[in-house]
Amino acid sequence: MMFRRKLLAVFALTVFVSVAAVAGLVLAFTRPAFEKTEEQRTAALVAQFQREFDQQGAEVSRRVETIARAESVDRMAAAINGTPGDAAPYFELAQAMAESQQLDFLEFLDSRGVIISSAQSPAKFGYPEAGFDALSAASAQEPFLKQEEKQDSTVLGLFAVRASGAGDHPVYVVGGRRLDRNFLAALDPPAGMRTLLYQNLGDHFSADLLLDSSAGAAADHAFPPDNFATLVNAVRQHKQQMTGVLHWSPDQADDELFHAIPLLGAGKDRPLLAILLIGNSRRPYVELKRSIRNSSLLVGGAGIVLAILLSSWAAARVTRPMEQLATAARDVAAGNWDARVDVPGEDEIAQLAHSFNRMTAELLTQKERLVQAERVAAWRELARRLAHELKNPLFPLQLTVENLVRAREQSPEQFDEVFRESARTLLGEISNLKAIIGRFSEFSKMPQPHLQTVEVNELLRGVAQLFQAQLQAPGSAAIVCRLELEENMPPISADQELLHRAISNLVLNAMDAMPAGGTLTLRSRSSDKEATIEVADTGSGLTPEECARIFTPYYTSKQHGTGLGLAIVQSVISDHGGTISVQSEPGHGTTFVIELPANAAALHDAAAKSEAAF
Repeated sequence: MMFRRKLLAVFALTVFVSVAAVAGLVLAFTRPAFEKTEEQRTAALVAQFQREFDQQGAEVSRRVETIARAESVDRMAAAINGTPGDAAPYFELAQAMAESQQLDFLEFLDSRGVIISSAQSPAKFGYPEAGFDALSAASAQEPFLKQEEKQDSTVLGLFAVRASGAGDHPVYVVGGRRLDRNFLAALDPPAGMRTLLYQNLGDHFSADLLLDSSAGAAADHAFPPDNFATLVNAVRQHKQQMTGVLHWSPDQADDELFHAIPLLGAGKDRPLLAILLIGNSRRPYVELKRSIRNSSLLVGGAGIVLAILLSSWAAARVTRPMEQLATAARDVAAGNWDARVDVPGEDEIAQLAHSFNRMTAELLTQKERLVQAERVAAWRELARRLAHELKNPLFPLQLTVENLVRAREQSPEQFDEVFRESARTLLGEISNLKAIIGRFSEFSKMPQPHLQTVEVNELLRGVAQLFQAQLQAPGSAAIVCRLELEENMPPISADQELLHRAISNLVLNAMDAMPAGGTLTLRSRSSDKEATIEVADTGSGLTPEECARIFTPYYTSKQHGTGLGLAIVQSVISDHGGTISVQSEPGHGTTFVIELPANAAALHDAAAKSEAAF
């Protein structure tokens, strides 16, 4: 991956992680805050309900107390005095007193719990009141909840009990008001909250028993009331406060968090008479979450765009100098030692560029010194080689001349014979000197290649044919020559004579490396841009040190070699724009690999010239 993409990925990931972390932290702190706010709002509404309950209970107690102290009730208590037959005149008294005190429920009971008069159910006259023991015990207590039958229905009411009269047979006044929608409407819940009341009648949940403070029966509400069934049944089972989230639609903003509070009646068993449901809308919290999410996406998107811009700027600021450094380094590797990088500023990149420039300057200086040193070393090596090569024939020349002088002085009669022998010796050594000088002159005057169309396979076959007699010479170990030539080898543009000479030199070296016989292999193969020629032998091979120096002029591992053969081969291949390399290991033979460019343009020019000549 390129540095710019890496930098962009790092910036974008940083922005994404940062925005996600901030959004996560905000949501993590927002949820407890909302839950705490909901608990406080619910507690405040419960306290308001309790205050309204206490206020209504106090009002009911006051009105029941007024009725219990009324003169007509005292007369009724004195007249009855525990006698059932004397209660008939007071059949309608409860209804009249209930209307005067604005009570929904009012009953008079004698000391045995028998109903003397009932405002809500006159037909109950003369019947015993269920739970009279609890009523008589509650005569001096706070108001309480009680389910009461009225007009073929059972309703929930807030009741108070007071005793009237003196003596052993008092009359009990039981009065109350309905706990219905009007009671719930008196509450003032905050925005986003609502109260409902479920009357616990029957064994199964019924939506008809659910009252909403805003719309009477909850069945008329826009949301399906049956969703309350699970929460209501849980409270009915455990008789303790429960909390649950009700889902009204696929939109989470419509969810409500409900606190279900049981309302218990009086008595030892404390029956569950109703359930107060306080709902908190989840819409503010959900909308806040959505706002945070949308804001995070917006900020994240803007951050990523900014990251792209910043990464592009930073990458351009960093990578452009780095690209210049890389280009300059390639130029230096290609041989352009004058490459320089201009990076303004004093930061690390600029310091790196300055260091690179100093390095190339030092390399250029070192190169010039090295060239000078190599030039001096080459001259010294040339002088050493010339001295060595010329010293051998000069010594016989000196001896021959000394013999001539000595023969002239000591044996004049034999001088002619000695002169003839010495002349032959002198001429032979002079010829040897001329050959030595010719080889050195030949190396120094290598001609430039004259490019023409060359068939590589035909060239290799010609070299093999040239040396066939030497490879199978009698009295020497036989060397087998193998040709591994690529079929349909395309022609190349080269100097056939120079290339023939270079390959012949390699074949001679291979023959010298196999004094005990072996296999000489000539191979050819091609690609779109170059042709490859290999000359391989199965001789003794070369050491790594010899492979490193084998193309150095005047270096030789032969006893009588000049060290110019492979240098000439390398010069010929180099003049063709190609390369030559050696692959060898001691005991595993040697392979010389020549790679020559196809020179398609030069080949086309050579073909054009050939056609023009004809």
